[in-house]
Amino acid sequence: MTDDKVYPASKPPVAVNGGTTANPTFPATKAQLYSANRPAYRPPAPRRRTHSRGCCCRCCCWTIFVIILLIILVAAASAVVYLIYRPQRPSFTVSSLNVSSLNLTSAAHLATAISLSVVARNPNKNVGFSYDVADITVYRVSPGDDDVVIGKGSIASFVHGKKNTTLLKSTVGSPPGDLDELSAGKLKGDLKAKRGVAVKIVLDTKVTVKMGAVKTPKSGIRVTCEGIRAVAPTGKKATTAVTTAAKCKVDLRFKVWKFTF
Repeated sequence: MTDDKVYPASKPPVAVNGGTTANPTFPATKAQLYSANRPAYRPPAPRRRTHSRGCCCRCCCWTIFVIILLIILVAAASAVVYLIYRPQRPSFTVSSLNVSSLNLTSAAHLATAISLSVVARNPNKNVGFSYDVADITVYRVSPGDDDVVIGKGSIASFVHGKKNTTLLKSTVGSPPGDLDELSAGKLKGDLKAKRGVAVKIVLDTKVTVKMGAVKTPKSGIRVTCEGIRAVAPTGKKATTAVTTAAKCKVDLRFKVWKFTF
């Protein structure tokens, strides 16, 4: 009978906290090396919420509110002024247009001499107008064609009082420069026609409106008068244009109150 021999392990097991653990494996694996050197994971601290977005929203809301409030106040003030003064447009009428000269002295040069009288009426009891110098442009009008400038002039500045009627006079001369060949040819045919030349008069200027203590900045005003027929004179005697069908349109806009009257 033979005895069984017992061979002890090459190294005793390592005791940890009073117990025994299995022998470590050698060499150490990559996972064991990385685990030993890796620091413990700590979750990031939660970020504190800032109130900048809320402040921006409040600022935008207040800005919009102030703008809307200003618009309402301006509209209310405009309505009050309108109800108190009841402003109306001034009116203009062509009273006479006498042609002393309207002929082509060369192939493209036009000689013009026109005496123009315009009546301006202010129907308002509490509203006055103050006009700058007005530029006058006289056009030859033809349906379907571009208007051709046949005269230039001006009217001196004037004050249009309350419930006032003013007679404005001006002399219209030749336009600057020569006409192009096509325009000159069409105008030449109109000058020979018995019906004469269809004419349009345009006045451009700036006006200041005074309503009680309220005085607006200067605003543009345009007066367009159509329905006029002029005949070129054949001798030294001037001809009188037909103005019975003339109608004048006034385009006036205030930049302060943002409404047209």
